[in-house]
Amino acid sequence: MPPRPRALDLFSCAGGAGTGYQRAGFDVDGADIADRPNYPFPYHRGDALEYLAHLITTGEIRRYAFVHASPPCQDKCSLTVGTNRSRGWGGTHEDLVAPTRDLLEQTGLPYVIEQPNGRAKIRKDLTLCGEMFGLGVIRHRNFELGGWTAARPAHVPNRGRVRGYRHGAYYDGPYVAAYGNGGGKPSVPELQAAMGITWTDVREELTEAIPPAYSEWIGRAFLASRALEVAA
Repeated sequence: MPPRPRALDLFSCAGGAGTGYQRAGFDVDGADIADRPNYPFPYHRGDALEYLAHLITTGEIRRYAFVHASPPCQDKCSLTVGTNRSRGWGGTHEDLVAPTRDLLEQTGLPYVIEQPNGRAKIRKDLTLCGEMFGLGVIRHRNFELGGWTAARPAHVPNRGRVRGYRHGAYYDGPYVAAYGNGGGKPSVPELQAAMGITWTDVREELTEAIPPAYSEWIGRAFLASRALEVAA
């Protein structure tokens, strides 16, 4: 069998994205500044952008066929620019989207930048949500594709509300809220089942992750696009 292509998973957290790429057919290496003992693949602990710059400078980036990045951008997410800012909640947040893109362009590799809904300055080449994959979360996520393209899947209408409290009123629904702690938020086992993530039981890691189904879809789309190029 030919070797599997290798993907670099930047800002990897506990491995939601990395697991999807592994299922799609990649070998995966991660990089995250925090200690991530639950990350299921080899990873570099340290600043992700400093590590990426090192890989570029040394030429080690050539080990990889693809890069995924989920840079922090809480300052532009919907919750920050909406409820939190209007009520004076929360603090300041960093936005690493632009410097991440600059380095990704220097790699010469195809890449993905992932961000939640909000005002993050990325192209929304793809928008995926849990209902597309039969998951128990909505969790819209946007993806900018660099150096390659994929057809946008049709959006699937939601079947109802996210379960929990909103401004003092409780709502029932088929989805759980995969963020925060209060307001009728799901238990850790409920989060694991809804997201399709079983290898970590740390709430913070679950609420920061993307469901592996998203990156599996993206990884398969990328590999299919490369197979078509070779066939042509």
